[in-house]
Amino acid sequence: ASCVQHRLVVRDASSLQILHLYTCQDQIQHIEWSSDSQFILCAMYKRGIVQVWSLEQSEWQCKIDEGSAGLVASCWSPDGRHILNTTEFHLRITVWSLCTKSVSYIKYPKACQQGVAFTKDGRYMAVAERRDCKDFISIFVCRNWQLLRHFDTETQDLFGIEWAPNGCVLAAWDTCLEYKVLLYSLDGRLLSSYRAYEWPLGIKSIAWSPSSQFLAIGSFDEKVRILNHVTWKKITELEHPATIASKKTIVYKEVEKSPTVGTERLSFPPTRALASSLFSTQSKYEISQVPVSLQYIKPVADRANPKVGVGMLAFSADNCFLATKNDNIPNAVWIWDIRKLKLAVVLEQLCTIQCFQWDPCQPRLAVCTGSSRVYLWSPAGCVVVQVPGEGDFQIMSLSWHSSGDSMLLLSKDHFCVCYLEREEV
Repeated sequence: ASCVQHRLVVRDASSLQILHLYTCQDQIQHIEWSSDSQFILCAMYKRGIVQVWSLEQSEWQCKIDEGSAGLVASCWSPDGRHILNTTEFHLRITVWSLCTKSVSYIKYPKACQQGVAFTKDGRYMAVAERRDCKDFISIFVCRNWQLLRHFDTETQDLFGIEWAPNGCVLAAWDTCLEYKVLLYSLDGRLLSSYRAYEWPLGIKSIAWSPSSQFLAIGSFDEKVRILNHVTWKKITELEHPATIASKKTIVYKEVEKSPTVGTERLSFPPTRALASSLFSTQSKYEISQVPVSLQYIKPVADRANPKVGVGMLAFSADNCFLATKNDNIPNAVWIWDIRKLKLAVVLEQLCTIQCFQWDPCQPRLAVCTGSSRVYLWSPAGCVVVQVPGEGDFQIMSLSWHSSGDSMLLLSKDHFCVCYLEREEV
């Protein structure tokens, strides 16, 4: 699904043929599929309206108007039959039921980066709250939206919450001014708390491993700390130095080269394909000899949100690899072997890393840098894929299909789909 101004376009994922075309009341700011792909939500924050469309019953439609309360966020519940709307100034979260048309209210939600979290099985929801100048967490049963637990947290300014994939542990972390990670059980008991240091800037990013065995914490001190699920103690620290010296680490460096065209192929006027190959540069990966010095940017100390520390990290679906990005070294992706807790590969790009994401089915990492190329890494090696097309298609983000056989590539105002052929075993 994609939106163009006030129109919602639904296409077939394999052929990109238009299947449905819906017209909303205003410009669409957010779209989201329900978990079973039966409905699609369109949020128009400026007007405080949410419209829902059914793909099976074209005549059915739903409109939710928050009125004077306004609207700043809208999302589906895991069952795909309830919509959670957050009003302006985070005064409340309104839960609308598409089945019974009933409404529930959750008061005092906190305006933070990640204030609502669902368990993977969709049974429970945790909400970060702020009341009487203190932080709280409420846990609700999604079946009937009844309050299960309500407890205060030992945080100065709660920044985010996230469930472990198995739904047994909830991680809550403090603002970057206070290094603190708190781990709570489903009944609200504090299992453990972790603090690496006190005074410098603290936590920048957090990621659970798919097996729930590890919690990776990216910090402003350019390190990733990994906690284990038994004692919740640190098992290792992963550093991101500007110089790669270990001979056991493979460094893939992206290099550009201008294509050479033989004079016998030249024709005037040249064909479109020949012209594009004449004036566009091509890139490939080369293996660098260690030691390798990576491009390091010294952060500006007197500005807010300094570009320093580990801001992106993600585990592979098979739990074997961890990909990280240190904002001081913006052109590099670090890939760690979790089985050995060692650095396995560094991808050194020509441009700043914009986004990376793991294939949901196998250990294959896709990277984009704002250029017209997609970079793929797997344990077998690296490849650079040039996106065909006219004009300058700058890939700013990407998203894998759940089957792992295609990928959505997004620029500022265009998108394309990249299909990957599966190897026959």
